[in-house]
Amino acid sequence: MLNYNGQIISKDDSKLSYQNRAFKYGDAVFDTLKYKNGAIVFIEDHYFRLMSSMRMLRMGIPMNFTLKFYRDEILKLVNKKDLPGNSRVRVTVFRKDGGLYAPQNNEINYLIETESLISRSLKTYEIELFKDFQVYSGVLSTIKTNNRMINVIASIFASENEFQNCVLINEKKNIVEAINANIFLIKGKDIFTPALSEGCINGVFRKKIIELLSNTEEYNIHETSVSPFELLRAEEVFLSNSITEIQSVSKYRKKNYTNDKTLKIIKLLDQVC
Repeated sequence: MLNYNGQIISKDDSKLSYQNRAFKYGDAVFDTLKYKNGAIVFIEDHYFRLMSSMRMLRMGIPMNFTLKFYRDEILKLVNKKDLPGNSRVRVTVFRKDGGLYAPQNNEINYLIETESLISRSLKTYEIELFKDFQVYSGVLSTIKTNNRMINVIASIFASENEFQNCVLINEKKNIVEAINANIFLIKGKDIFTPALSEGCINGVFRKKIIELLSNTEEYNIHETSVSPFELLRAEEVFLSNSITEIQSVSKYRKKNYTNDKTLKIIKLLDQVC
């Protein structure tokens, strides 16, 4: 089942137009949320990030597209499907059909999908640097548009070489993020994560981790430029996104990481989500 502009329809009945601008031009933004223990995790943060992204792309925001409307439209589908356990929710917002590069208008459609989450525990989580293409360190890279070709190619590279994930870099050769997550490096009391100015996604869970660690005396959090060489100097590395929350990394090339501090951070986050 899907929620298309407020109407619950079967996936088989979904007939998006060949003129769909998300398909033709990537003229769309999306949001990925987690439905956990009967609630949408950090719904307010997700909503305001989506609104900010839509404004940045000059999309028209309907007057009724409030936080309550956003929550209700997601729950309408979640409750209809009645999936067991936790669920992944994806909301895609795209401009209505019409026009070439210049749209005929800025009115929007939205599509909501959801599916059950299957928990997986990996004994080894190995990452590698992806250097074939770079992420541009501009502000557009910080929002979740449908233009994810680098992520697709990097995912194929990771699969072909039996890595669990890859680290993307920008045109300055600095670390940006992983394929599907923000990245954090731990060295002593210091925790480093690429600044938004490096081109990383403005992740909701990234924001929550930074807020949490900024209010503890145990760690010093730094949003900064991070060289790939720091991957070999770090004691621990972990990835974060709204679905997995925190994924500890065990290996990068000849470097094996511990996860003691990462596990402590997970326990701290469990208290707020």
